[in-house]
Amino acid sequence: MEKVTIIGIDIAKNVFHLHGAAADGEVIYRKKLTRGRLLDFMAKQPSCRVVLEACGGAHHWGREITKLGHEVRLIPPHYVKPFVKRQKNDANDAEAIVEAASRKTMRFVAVKTAEQQGQAMVLKTRDLLQMQRTQAINALRGHLTEYGIVAPQGPTHITKLEAAIGDPRHAIPDVAIELCQRFLDHIHTLTVQIAELTKQISTLAKADETTRRLMTIPGVGPIGAVALATLAPPCETFDKGRDFSAWVGLTPKQHSTGGKTQLGRTSKMGQRDIRRLLIIGAMAVIQAAERRGLSENTWLTRMLARKPKILVAVALANKIARTAWSLMARGGVYRSPLTV
Repeated sequence: MEKVTIIGIDIAKNVFHLHGAAADGEVIYRKKLTRGRLLDFMAKQPSCRVVLEACGGAHHWGREITKLGHEVRLIPPHYVKPFVKRQKNDANDAEAIVEAASRKTMRFVAVKTAEQQGQAMVLKTRDLLQMQRTQAINALRGHLTEYGIVAPQGPTHITKLEAAIGDPRHAIPDVAIELCQRFLDHIHTLTVQIAELTKQISTLAKADETTRRLMTIPGVGPIGAVALATLAPPCETFDKGRDFSAWVGLTPKQHSTGGKTQLGRTSKMGQRDIRRLLIIGAMAVIQAAERRGLSENTWLTRMLARKPKILVAVALANKIARTAWSLMARGGVYRSPLTV
């Protein structure tokens, strides 16, 4: 019997399906294992390539299986789907993982360390708390609208709502005042937690040499720098900054055929958190330039003269993404003016 050279694992909550194949693609075995037996089985296998879909828990299993001496690769699920034969089940998924990973041009996802996932959790927890605070503020604004109290959007106008609740001229019933106070207490608690996480992210950014260099780019702050260093693939995954920008989703989507190039809207592929932070940072750069006064005959001035501001922000975010890749791949700090 030929030696197993590649194993595809379809991971789940409790039941795992394995597909072992030889170098020529011949099927060596198909197995179904429980969660507790997976590592024991993999420890008995000769060193080979092990491929998993990059889904929930994949990075954990990737680290554990790597410790056993195997070469672990993670593959995006949407690259596996075209190789599934007929019916969709776990065994066919494991086989499709092997088929997809056998292609020499296939793209893989790097296995993240536990520290990287911890930093990513800080970012995502802060985003979640911000969304919850926005929901609470909007709910409070909506309820108070029924009593003739209106206020602009955003957490900075909470004090106006708080003052209106205590104003007897609005004739708000006691039960509504009590509930509004619960909203205000909840919003205050979330604000404190968000501030603590923001401070923690700033500490992480200052402690790492790569994030310190990324923060020299206009439009990249502590949150954006940590997101780039934590959520982005290794810089050697891309040949040039344009490839990284396309992965982030800041380039036009292409639908070309017959030798005719057809470019559409921004693709919005890749890591959405990085893309959102880069666009927010680019908009901050534009607003700062407008407050100072735009310099004549610069790229930013020419773009703003003929394009909508949000479109210019996306284009500027594209430039920031390329610059960030260059700093991560080649070292150094940002020196030249961004708008030249």
